[in-house]
Amino acid sequence: MKVMSVFGTRPEAIKMAPLVKKLNGDPDFESVLCVTAQHREMLDQVLSLFELTPDYDLNIMKPNQTLSMITANVLRGMEEVLVKERPDIVLVHGDTSTTFSSALAAFYQQIPVGHVEAGLRTYDMYSPFPEEMNRVLTSHLSAVHFAPTERNRQNLLREGVDISKIVITGNTVIDALLEVAGKPYAFTDDTLRKIDFENRRVITVTCHRRENLGEYMEHIFSAIRDIAEDFKDVEVIYPVHLNPKVREEANRILGGHERIHLIDPLQYQPFVNLMAKSYFIITDSGGMQEEAPSLGKPVLVVRKETERPEALEAGTVKLVGVDRDNIYNTAAELLSDKDAYAGMSEASNPYGDGRASERIVETLRNLSKNK
Repeated sequence: MKVMSVFGTRPEAIKMAPLVKKLNGDPDFESVLCVTAQHREMLDQVLSLFELTPDYDLNIMKPNQTLSMITANVLRGMEEVLVKERPDIVLVHGDTSTTFSSALAAFYQQIPVGHVEAGLRTYDMYSPFPEEMNRVLTSHLSAVHFAPTERNRQNLLREGVDISKIVITGNTVIDALLEVAGKPYAFTDDTLRKIDFENRRVITVTCHRRENLGEYMEHIFSAIRDIAEDFKDVEVIYPVHLNPKVREEANRILGGHERIHLIDPLQYQPFVNLMAKSYFIITDSGGMQEEAPSLGKPVLVVRKETERPEALEAGTVKLVGVDRDNIYNTAAELLSDKDAYAGMSEASNPYGDGRASERIVETLRNLSKNK
């Protein structure tokens, strides 16, 4: 069975790497890897970490690229690759513009699509934007749906997906996380090497989503600065996204504070180790809601909604929104109340056991046998 895996961003690469490695090492499959490089530098870092070499690299990234440019360039590039390779199935991941565009390109060639991390929903087409519609549309283009959780499966069933086409696998990000966390590592970044992780409580921050730009980001950053001001044993580490608007706002509000450290984006291995040494996480990321709980770290989500309600129900995550006071009060509670902290840090992660890639490969093997 010829399986083509396609991804283009750092988060996709992290979550797909364990699966691609499984396929590469299995004699039942001819594994072909195509990257779009929707992200360039950050994608290359992950490929290097997991020792993956693409068979095709569309290299679409351009300065100030728009969503329309990404979609059009992926469609054009994927058409050429798909016509040449004619895989039996194309695997895409999650909800990026690469994901949707690659699924559409495969559909145009009448090649089945397998959607990894299928069934996540907020039911608000503009939040997260454009991810919510990317994953909804990809679902309607897919022949096989690899859903991380039962809730994801139920979402798909409500939308009319055939139950026989859905497989619950857990999330492949846990596979990647456990692999990387198990490797010995020492920080090379000068700022991180100087942090006293033993005697300081470190809050790791990520914030970059389009829907948070502007007023919401100002509220988030102001709450974080207030926390650093009021809790003298707290150090805040924020690997700032490369988006110029995010960097400008971060420097304006968070810059200049002796215990708030604005650093460049980290590669995946140091970032996993930073999460592991943190007290808790403040983020608008989707993936960190899945990853950090596996390391016993509470997550405060600075968004209006989340497509990962399982984490809310399990107690590993709290949805604090974008209100300055609510963000501050919830963070302050974790810093002040040991029971509140333990309730989150000791809760069980609902996103898997590190064997999601194995389940996906076995499903593909069965599909191949039944063709």
